[in-house]
Amino acid sequence: MHDRRAALKAALAAGGLALPAGAALASREELRERAGAKVLRTALQTAEAGFDPPRVGDQSSFRIIAHILESPLDYDPLADPVKLVPRTAARLPELSADFRHCVVTLRPGILFADDPVFQGRPRELTAADYVYTIKRFFDPVLRSEHLYVWENLKIVGMAALRQRALDQKKPLDYDTEVPGLRAIDRYRFELRLEEPAPRIAHSFVSPISCGAVAREVIEAYAADPMAHPVGTGPFRLAQWRRGSRIVLEKNPRFRAEVFAGQPAEGDAAAQAIAQRLKGATSPLVDRIEIDIVLEDQPRWLAFLGGQHDLLRLPTAFGATAMPGGQLAPFLQRQGIRARRQAVPSIAHTFFNCRDATVGGMAPANVALRRAIALAYDSQIEIDIAYTGQATLAHSMIPPLCYGHDPALRSELGRARPARAKALLDLHGYLDRNGDGFREHPDGRPLELLISFPQDQRSRLISDLWLRRMRAVGLRTRFEYQTFAELIRKSLAGQIMMWGFQWGASAPDGDQFLALAYGPNADQSNDARFALPEFDRLYEAQKVLPDGPERLALMNRGTRLMLAWMPYLPHSYRIETDLLHPQVYGLVRQPFTNDWWRWTGLDDATA
Repeated sequence: MHDRRAALKAALAAGGLALPAGAALASREELRERAGAKVLRTALQTAEAGFDPPRVGDQSSFRIIAHILESPLDYDPLADPVKLVPRTAARLPELSADFRHCVVTLRPGILFADDPVFQGRPRELTAADYVYTIKRFFDPVLRSEHLYVWENLKIVGMAALRQRALDQKKPLDYDTEVPGLRAIDRYRFELRLEEPAPRIAHSFVSPISCGAVAREVIEAYAADPMAHPVGTGPFRLAQWRRGSRIVLEKNPRFRAEVFAGQPAEGDAAAQAIAQRLKGATSPLVDRIEIDIVLEDQPRWLAFLGGQHDLLRLPTAFGATAMPGGQLAPFLQRQGIRARRQAVPSIAHTFFNCRDATVGGMAPANVALRRAIALAYDSQIEIDIAYTGQATLAHSMIPPLCYGHDPALRSELGRARPARAKALLDLHGYLDRNGDGFREHPDGRPLELLISFPQDQRSRLISDLWLRRMRAVGLRTRFEYQTFAELIRKSLAGQIMMWGFQWGASAPDGDQFLALAYGPNADQSNDARFALPEFDRLYEAQKVLPDGPERLALMNRGTRLMLAWMPYLPHSYRIETDLLHPQVYGLVRQPFTNDWWRWTGLDDATA
C-alpha cells in the first residue's frame, strides 16, 4: 500500500492533480460476484455507442464486440510479419485461381453463448449465420459505415438486392438467395465476385465486419440490438451502464482454445509472452470490468491507485510515465511494466468536399483546403496533445500497412503560414471589411466549423487550431459532441471538418485509399471526395496482386489525396500499455481488438 501512496504522491506533485472521489469503485453486488473469481479491471477513454457491428464506428464499441463475436479467421497474435490463421473456420479459405470464388469451411461444434432466445438449447454456429451477418451490412435500414468492406468486393447479386430495398424503401430481403453469397451446406459458405479480390481472406478477420450473429437474436431484440450482443467468443455481456461501465463475464459455452501464437525468430519480447502463455486456455480471467473514463487525469490516477490493473497510457501523462521513452523510476519500483509499440492508425482531419465553405473541386476550393493544411502545425499537436507519443504523418497510409511509403515527405511537416497566406491571397480569399478575417472570393463570410468529441485532448487541439487559423486570417469556431453523435452527423453529411483516429483492421493500405473512393461517400469516405481519376486508380489497384504494379498505383493515389486535400494527415500513433505486476499476457496484435482474450492475472498478486 505504501508504494501505491508514493506513486499517487509523485503523480500529484508532477501535475497538481486531485484523486477523483469514488473513482472506479465497485458496487456491493459486483464485489459479491468477484468473490473467488479472477477479475480484470481496466478503462476505456471514449464512450461506447453499442454492440451491433453494422451500427457502430467507435473504438470502444469495437473493443467490446471483439471479445463477444467471432470471425472465421484471425491473425496469429505474435507472428511478424502478419500471418492469417483459422478461428471459427476449419482452415484458411479456398480461393480460385482467378480470385473470384472463395469457400469458407467452419469447424463443427462451435456454440453461441446461452440466451433466452435459444430456449435452453445449445445453438451451433453455421454457415448460414455468416451469410446473414454479411447481408446485414447491405441493409439500407442500418446505414452502416462498414458497408464498403463488402460492397467493394462486388459480390454477385448483392448490389441488386440492396438496390431493390432502396427502391422499395424497405429493409433488405434476407430470404432471397443470391448467387454470390450463400451457404453451400451446414458448415460451408461461398462468395462469388464480379472481379478479382486477391486479398479477400483479410475480409474474414475483423469481428466488426464479420463477427457472426444469430438471426433469431437480432430479430428478437430488434428494438435495441445494440444492447444484446450474443456471439461465440470467450466473453458475454453481463452488465452495461451506457457511457459509464461495461462488465464482461466468461462464456460457459466457449470451446477450449489453447494459445498457439508463433513469435518471430529473434523477437525476445514476443518469445517471452509465448513462453508465459504456453498451454494456456482462453479466457484467462472470469470477468472484465471496464469503466468509461473520458478524462485522462482520473484514468491515470485510478491506475496508480490500483483500481485498474492495466492502462493505455494517456497522452497527457506520457512525459510523466515515460520520460525519454523509458519507464519512470517511481513506476518501476512498484513492479509496473510498460509495453510500447507503433500502431497502424492515422490521426487526420477530413474536409467535407460537399460543404459550401471548405468543399468543391475548383482551384480556389482546393487552394483553401491546402492553405488550411499549410497553416496548421501537426508537429506541435504531437508535442502538446500527444506528448511525443506519435510520429509525423506524410500520407494517409500508416506504417505496418502495405503501400506505406516511409521515404515520402509532403509539405505538411511544419506550419508554413507565409505560404498559406500567399495561396489565400492568390485565389481571392481577402479581408474585404477590415475585421482581420478573410472572406470568400465572392464576398461571402468565411467561417470554419471544426467538430470535436468531448474530451480534454480535443480542447488542447482546438486551441491550437484556433491560434493557427487566426494567424492566417481564418475565422474558426468549434462544436463538441459525443463520438456517437459525431458519427451520426458525419454519415448524414452534416459536418464541415472533424479530426479523429482511423485504425487499420488489416495489414493493407487499401482501406485508407478507400477513404477517398467516391462510391464510399456516406460510409467510410467522410470527406465525400469524388475524383474520377482517383476512382479509376483505386479500382485498378484493388484487383491486382501485391507487387510493383500495384504499389505504383497506390503511391499515385496517395499523391492525389495530398494534392486535392480531402484529408489532412496529422500523425501515426505510438501507444504504451502500463501493467501492474499481477497482469500477464496482454497480447496486442496490431490489427485486432481482442487484447483481453489472452490477458491473465497471477494468483499470487491478483
